[in-house]
Amino acid sequence: MPRAANRLSPLAVTKTTKPGLYADGGGLYLQITSVGVKSWLFRYMRAGKARGMGLGPLHTIGLADARARALDCRRLLLDGIDPIDARNAERAAKGVAEADEITFQHCADKYIEAHRSGWKNVKHAEQWTNTLTTYAYPVFDSLSVAAIDTMRVMKVLEPIWTTKTETASRLRGRIESVLDWATVRGYRIGENPARLKGHLDTLLPKRSRVQKVTHHPALPYADLPAFTKTLRSQDGTAARALEFLILTAARTNEVIGSTWSEFNLDEGVWTIPAERMKMRKQHRVPLSTRAVALIKAQQEVMRGEYVFPGARDKKPLSNMAMLQLLERMKRDDITVHGFRSTFRDWAGETTHYPREVCEAALAHGIKDKAEAAYARGDLFVKRAALMQDWADFVISEPPRNG
Repeated sequence: MPRAANRLSPLAVTKTTKPGLYADGGGLYLQITSVGVKSWLFRYMRAGKARGMGLGPLHTIGLADARARALDCRRLLLDGIDPIDARNAERAAKGVAEADEITFQHCADKYIEAHRSGWKNVKHAEQWTNTLTTYAYPVFDSLSVAAIDTMRVMKVLEPIWTTKTETASRLRGRIESVLDWATVRGYRIGENPARLKGHLDTLLPKRSRVQKVTHHPALPYADLPAFTKTLRSQDGTAARALEFLILTAARTNEVIGSTWSEFNLDEGVWTIPAERMKMRKQHRVPLSTRAVALIKAQQEVMRGEYVFPGARDKKPLSNMAMLQLLERMKRDDITVHGFRSTFRDWAGETTHYPREVCEAALAHGIKDKAEAAYARGDLFVKRAALMQDWADFVISEPPRNG
């Protein structure tokens, strides 16, 4: 027997004050809270789960209007449509319509500003802005962010996908992130047209087929003692920073961003905080005798918090300073980052240190999750011996020709 409809009367709705739910029939309820606030609720089952949809407060929505709204909900359910989902979609569409003047560039600026403090590299925001300005903004122009579709994303990526694959790949990810941000903010709806998996990967060739893997040009380890001898004859902070980078097998940003508070020279330890590491994990670097001496020499010319200060006050050495030094030394055949490869080649080919010790010295993460779960220590004692042997080799007397 069907449930009776229209059980409530206008007088009952007005007079009832006890907190609870009062059924009118057809899924419509008068809801009274513990503090006496009255509102309408439509209750229904969807995919085996109970759902409740607010229809408005009594002081605004009367009994007749509430019944009409409940009827609309039942009609949607009859058509297989969830009333709550339908309302959310309508609101999202309305928000997008009202945001017609919100451009992709506006969203990108807001995204960059929101994430700037979380990026460990101060140049990251600049790189985002530069790539979007060069490739995306001219195509998207003043279009609403809601109007960005697959065709326009492809128009940005296709011209550089095979010629500047690494740049194009990073650009695609940045566009995807901005569009996701815009969707969450209610400025657009629907699928992300910059998504790669299951979408753009059906339109663009795989990176592995169009991008040649290039490694940072590295100095052969046999040539390193001679190079170091020349390097130590160079004046300036960049030369000292490069020598320290070689001695520690560290990355450029780790070296130029180092501050005095990170060093314990009595113990011979440089502790790089997690926020400055690529793997976001604190890294302790054992310092060789030569590395300690180099840092102590920097103390004699100390100015500010940075161990390797730049030309501008309160700024570290530029991340281009060491590369420019190599150019002045007529060594444009190698890169700064390549010295990490030089270290790894030397360790692998001339020593008997285990692979995990050598990889830990480079602060490389362990890709195998099971292996990583058991690798609790940082192998510091073994790395200390490795780095001292490395330093002894780096500053050794180069072999004489002939």
